[in-house]
Amino acid sequence: MSLLFSLEKKMPPAVFAWMRSAFSLKQRLVLKPISGSRLLCSLYYAFFSPAFRREQQAVAAGLALHHSPADQNSKRTLLRRNIHRIEKGLLMQPRRESFALSYIVDTVNCYKECSKVDCAAEWAKDLAWAHDILVHYFEVVQGGDQVERAREIFLHVDQPAEEKGGRIPYSRRGSSRVSYDDFAHLARRRRSVRWFLQTPVPHGLIDKAVEVAGEAPTACNRQPFFYRFFDDSEALKCLRPLPRGTAGFEHNIPMLCAVIGDLSAYFGERDRHGIYVDASLSIMSFMYALETLGLSSCALNWSDIESQEKEAEEMLGLKKHERIIMFMALGFPDPQGLVAFSQKKDLRSLRSFNQPTVVPL
Repeated sequence: MSLLFSLEKKMPPAVFAWMRSAFSLKQRLVLKPISGSRLLCSLYYAFFSPAFRREQQAVAAGLALHHSPADQNSKRTLLRRNIHRIEKGLLMQPRRESFALSYIVDTVNCYKECSKVDCAAEWAKDLAWAHDILVHYFEVVQGGDQVERAREIFLHVDQPAEEKGGRIPYSRRGSSRVSYDDFAHLARRRRSVRWFLQTPVPHGLIDKAVEVAGEAPTACNRQPFFYRFFDDSEALKCLRPLPRGTAGFEHNIPMLCAVIGDLSAYFGERDRHGIYVDASLSIMSFMYALETLGLSSCALNWSDIESQEKEAEEMLGLKKHERIIMFMALGFPDPQGLVAFSQKKDLRSLRSFNQPTVVPL
């Protein structure tokens, strides 16, 4: 399919339409017979289609890095995951007298190692959070060999420089100051903007929006993504043509954002889609935050096309375990520019309640 798209601009529309139809027929003839068998599908994608090979390599590279004792970032990810698991145990109702016994020693050892690494100062808030959670854990959990061993290790770890105390589960009281009507208005106002003023975007506003994006929920609080922004003219000249769907307005983009997923955040293949789920939750918060700051954005399509992936990997200096989630164009919207109406599906097309399901016998 990527070959077809690369040929689209090089041939008459009628010829391209015929080729696309022929390709679709081939896909139906080949995929329909094998789609009911996992084995046949595995053989097809192993020997006849390279569609998933880059993703498979990225997952393998991420797992290898995650389990590497020397990788500092993997230590940080493991600490955040395990501290969040303990945190959830602390807020359960009723709370068990003993929990986290299978990983509490590993968690405290990880905390000890993270407090000694070169970038411990950068992780100060993480370490302070871990400290507070562990202090609270040892105060309320019933003793035992694993708990006592972990407590002894913890007591001999240097205290974090960041202010300690207060980073433990709490009761959330009160209600949001943002009304439903206000938020619905923001959601309806936000539309993909393709025409921007050629005004520099203050980095301070971007930081504000990223701070909001960082509040989005992620699985076990790993936050396996990173925002990279480009507004240098030479960088933009190279990067703006990369995402698909920018034809006709790419020259108008004053700032480009690439959101990168980090597959080294996971210990097993089962979580390989986490980077897309978690990053997407964060990106939507980022887009809403931009609107409140007078900025607008346009999510740019990023298809898994090998030639584009390779080009982006080289331009951005991506590592094998890193995957592009998406690109975004952003800037101050041109008040004279038009936006698409983009009719959304009606409510009935988006939800159901208690739709009949098959109940196991």
